[in-house]
Amino acid sequence: MIARLLGPIVALLLAASPASPAATPAQGTLDTVRGWLGGGSQAELLPPDEAYRLSVRAKDADTLVATFTPAKEYYLYRERIHFSIEDPPGLAIAGVSLPKGDLKEDPTFGKTEVYHRAFEAVIRLSPAGTRADSIKLHASYQGCNEPKGVCYPPIEKTLSVALAGAPAVAGPRTERPDDASEPGRIQRLFAHAGPWALVAAFFGFGLLLAFTPCMLPMIPILSGIIVGQGHHPTKRHALAMSAAYVLGMAITYAAAGVAAGLAGSLLSAYLQSPWVLGAFAAIFVLLALSMFGLYELQVPASLQGALARAGGRFPGGKATGVFLMGALSAVIVGPCVAAPLAGALLYISQTRDAVLGGAALFSMAAGMGVPLLVVGATAGTIVRRAGPWTAAVKRVFGITLLAVAIHLVSPAIPFVAQQLLWAALLIVSAMFLHAIDPLPRDAPGHRRLFKGAGVIALVAGIALLVGALSGSRELLQPLAGLRGAAAPQQGEAAFQPVRNAADLDARLQAARGRYVMLDFWAEWCASCKEMDRITFSDPQVQARLKDVVLLRADVTANNADDRALLRRFALFGPPGIVFFDKQGHELAYRVIGFEPPQKFLASLDRAMTTSAP
Repeated sequence: MIARLLGPIVALLLAASPASPAATPAQGTLDTVRGWLGGGSQAELLPPDEAYRLSVRAKDADTLVATFTPAKEYYLYRERIHFSIEDPPGLAIAGVSLPKGDLKEDPTFGKTEVYHRAFEAVIRLSPAGTRADSIKLHASYQGCNEPKGVCYPPIEKTLSVALAGAPAVAGPRTERPDDASEPGRIQRLFAHAGPWALVAAFFGFGLLLAFTPCMLPMIPILSGIIVGQGHHPTKRHALAMSAAYVLGMAITYAAAGVAAGLAGSLLSAYLQSPWVLGAFAAIFVLLALSMFGLYELQVPASLQGALARAGGRFPGGKATGVFLMGALSAVIVGPCVAAPLAGALLYISQTRDAVLGGAALFSMAAGMGVPLLVVGATAGTIVRRAGPWTAAVKRVFGITLLAVAIHLVSPAIPFVAQQLLWAALLIVSAMFLHAIDPLPRDAPGHRRLFKGAGVIALVAGIALLVGALSGSRELLQPLAGLRGAAAPQQGEAAFQPVRNAADLDARLQAARGRYVMLDFWAEWCASCKEMDRITFSDPQVQARLKDVVLLRADVTANNADDRALLRRFALFGPPGIVFFDKQGHELAYRVIGFEPPQKFLASLDRAMTTSAP
């Protein structure tokens, strides 16, 4: 549902974005910030190839896409961009489509259109009977450095471009053939929308992404911090703590995103080690135990004194502690990649414009934090209304924090240990709900309701326990193995593992004559698990993939081979799916983030028709 909502929003913003003036107030503000951060005028002019990066790929046999990426403080003249075919003879250009640029009063050319940010030129080839596997494209363009007012002479380049489906590129390349997919549309939003429209759009994306599996664990974390205090916070105090948590999350999310765009990999991928996950899970266990009355977040006394001297009680009483918890949650709890994040990271990696990209990511993180503000204020209100039932509320939050701890540590422990932990949590929860305690005949309705929930939790916990001990490896159907080996079960799609780039090339070579789908996956990626459980296990999806070679790159370890594979496809982390045609050439469509079965089937159809030979 999230993915279906993102597409129309991006399309509407792209359609509604007029050509911006050369220097809008918003752009001026961002330029000022860039100056504060040391991104002001450069001491020397860049070489032409660094000032204006150009890459060209074949969208299909009759269409080329040229991507221009001006450096910061540089621009290109729209009317000075020209293309021609040098080889083979007889092949010509039928037309060139360029997007609208920024209007500029130029002292040399008068009122003209220029490009300050990355853009694409679509080149249509004349189908005059001349066919070739590759062509030589001549490009001519001219631009200037804005603060110094120095203009380059016309730049002439000749590029070799393969037409057989594989995009051939001249010079460094990070742009991939994903213009048809959601990250591609979002990346074009950076090029065409004004800064404030872009920031507003990403705030909306954040609201839509707030309820994805990667973000949901943050709700019990924040609620537990507020409810776990020894005193009863006012509504204003609870809202302030929630704001500190969201601010820490947003700043860290934006900073980590900018670093990922510049470095080429997500910081969170480096933090998915068993030691880091175990330590963070232990914090939540300590928080949860305090909810059950074992202590008031004050054990031992020496630890309490050390933490008090550091500025606050463990781990969230004052704003600093809550801010730090939000920062840690941003990079450890929510490492999955969604389409808006992928588009922003691609923009940052290509233009090195950390200010605009970082502002968009901060706005998206703030949007994701809005529900957390509501939850935090609500939790503060519940605790403020003291009464006998508040102890039960604390136990509920204690259970949710234990669930978050199990969720965090799951990638680092065997599956049977996960089953046993979930079984123990359900059975203990059932005891707190008085599942096996007798009810008096005149018990009120809420006690009967809670006892019923306890009985369900007890049965589910026992089923998980029996399933784990009997060898079943299913969380949702723990007793499926007891039906016998002959019972048919709907499994996931069968993927072949890909360990490195050489392994991928060998498998693509062996798959000639068949379409190939490469899935980037990780044990710590919640959306990847969602794709496995919901999408790849769907009978219609499996039937559609029957004749497709399925490859999977498990990047859980985030080693050198994993990072090299991600960089090869300009991906920053899982989930991401790349498609190849029957000749082993990458197709101009990809899937980023979770997609339900019906949407994924539509993506498969688009992928296999976008650039098919």
